[in-house]
Amino acid sequence: MNTSNQPGKQDQPPSPQPAIPNQYSFLWLSAAILLMFLWLQDNRQPQQQELAYSEFKQAVINGQVAEITLRTEDINGRFNNTGVGQFTGDNREPTDRFVTLRPPLEDPDLLPLLEQQEVLIRGSRSGRPWWQELILGFLPWILLLALMFWFWGAAQKRMTQSGSPFEYGKSRARRARKETSTTTLNDVAGIESAKRDISEIIDFLKSPEKYRKLGAEMPKGVLLVGPPGTGKTLLARAIAGEAEVPFFSISASEFIEMFVGVGAARVRDMFQTARKEAPALIFIDELDAVGRSRGAGLGGGHDEREQTLNQILTEMDGFEAHENILVLAATNRPDVLDSALLRPGRFDRKVTLDRPHREAREAILNVHVRKVPLAADVNLADVAARTTGFSGADLKNLVNEAALTAARDNLAEVNSLCFEIARDRLVLGEERDAQLTKEEREAVAYHECGHAIMAFYMPKADPLTKITIIPHGMAMGVTEQTPREDKYNYTESYLKDRIRVMLGGRSAEKIIYGEVSTGAQNDLKEATKLLRRMIGQWGMSEKIGPLGLGIGEEHVFLGREMGAPREYSEKLAEMIDSEIQSQLMAFEAFTLNFLSEHRHELDALAEAVMTTETLTAADITRVLEQARKNQMA
Repeated sequence: MNTSNQPGKQDQPPSPQPAIPNQYSFLWLSAAILLMFLWLQDNRQPQQQELAYSEFKQAVINGQVAEITLRTEDINGRFNNTGVGQFTGDNREPTDRFVTLRPPLEDPDLLPLLEQQEVLIRGSRSGRPWWQELILGFLPWILLLALMFWFWGAAQKRMTQSGSPFEYGKSRARRARKETSTTTLNDVAGIESAKRDISEIIDFLKSPEKYRKLGAEMPKGVLLVGPPGTGKTLLARAIAGEAEVPFFSISASEFIEMFVGVGAARVRDMFQTARKEAPALIFIDELDAVGRSRGAGLGGGHDEREQTLNQILTEMDGFEAHENILVLAATNRPDVLDSALLRPGRFDRKVTLDRPHREAREAILNVHVRKVPLAADVNLADVAARTTGFSGADLKNLVNEAALTAARDNLAEVNSLCFEIARDRLVLGEERDAQLTKEEREAVAYHECGHAIMAFYMPKADPLTKITIIPHGMAMGVTEQTPREDKYNYTESYLKDRIRVMLGGRSAEKIIYGEVSTGAQNDLKEATKLLRRMIGQWGMSEKIGPLGLGIGEEHVFLGREMGAPREYSEKLAEMIDSEIQSQLMAFEAFTLNFLSEHRHELDALAEAVMTTETLTAADITRVLEQARKNQMA
């Protein structure tokens, strides 16, 4: 293997939220406790004696029953004074209440007998007390009301967070105030040219007459362009901290809702609010969410999104010179934006933020270590040199990982080893426990040493930094190379040496074991991809010639690429495939011959890495020099 976030947006302080009406909670709880108490009271009924139906009927005949309650399945009753204790037996206390089961067939003599003896008859379908019948009758309505109150409380909570359902058309832009901002331009490093452009705009907002007397007009829009993590949103936050004007920030995706027309309504409301408080700044993050090309056809058409984009275009055209409203937008995909957005009069100025160079990385590190206690052995210039390709967000993450490592080891300061461990974790991946057999471990060692030998001897290859056979991430082993300096242009000789290094691991396996394994899958994929771009895009093939065909480009699924005709014939495509295959085979043959000539050094390096598991650049140089001396002796 060969190796070479955005900050949150500034919001205004949260305003006090109205409390959700929960005074009913105490009432519901009290009612539940009361119902439970009454139900328990009902269960503690006086003791009843059970009678056979014949005994009950005889008691009625004898005039001992005072009243009865007819239920569906049984008869409850109460004796008069003459009947108490007559049927209780010797081992039970006398009681005036009884219960008996009704016969399956209706007794026609019972009612006339009860009337004759003047027994009071109470009717009940269930036999429950009246208050229980009342509760059961109203219980469904009580539950329905409780559910309605619960939904009402939840709706109140949502409205305190996102506004009334009738306010979907209101803008979700958050207003930041200077006195509440903690980020300034002093916290932004490594993008000095962008800071100069932004400082000019801030100065224009503060003192517009200075520019107007020279006939200058403020740009209507500034587009911040750059890869993820390069500081676009951080720069916008810094503007909020520096500018003494209202600052409204929103993500483009927040314009779109489930209802048609909401996006355009929110755009109108946002610009209308900004006009009332002019001079003002509006920041739209991830502009490509609504700013993609219109009428793209397959995969690109979306009426609601296009409506929102049309409204943005209309509002930016409606600015007057005296309004002093500036729109800042950020995107990492300027190639997909609609051309109407990019014309002068909309976004007049583009500020490009690229990945920082070495001096810029050191400046960014100095910003992020302000609150980190550093040990004396930490050299930020060395850390910056070994973090080629890191963005500002990556560097912030590196400092945080180093601090976490120091805290994990109970250190008082963050030392250089902490930075080394943090960098390996970010670049190589987290170390993981993998139970490799002795044969697998040896195969991994030879594979990585094949990469290392080629990287050590190829004149244009990046210098070796480390070899390890400790599994990191998804890789069983890692051969790390670090460029001597930041590269912005690649020569053909450099790219060819890079492909030879990629094929070194597979070739080493072939020399040692006479066959290859699946471990070289990613190497082959990357080598083929790079070679296809060399031939198809950069014209680095004498057979194909200087053609730039766009082969290997990764297009966004906009639709127009799918409908575009292919710009080369089937015959040329076959020639390109044939050239890729022949060049890969030539590179592999070269790598096999080279490693065969350095077999002694390959064995010595593999033995050393199997012993220590990790070798630094100095260790690799020492082992190879010793192997050459032994071979000459």
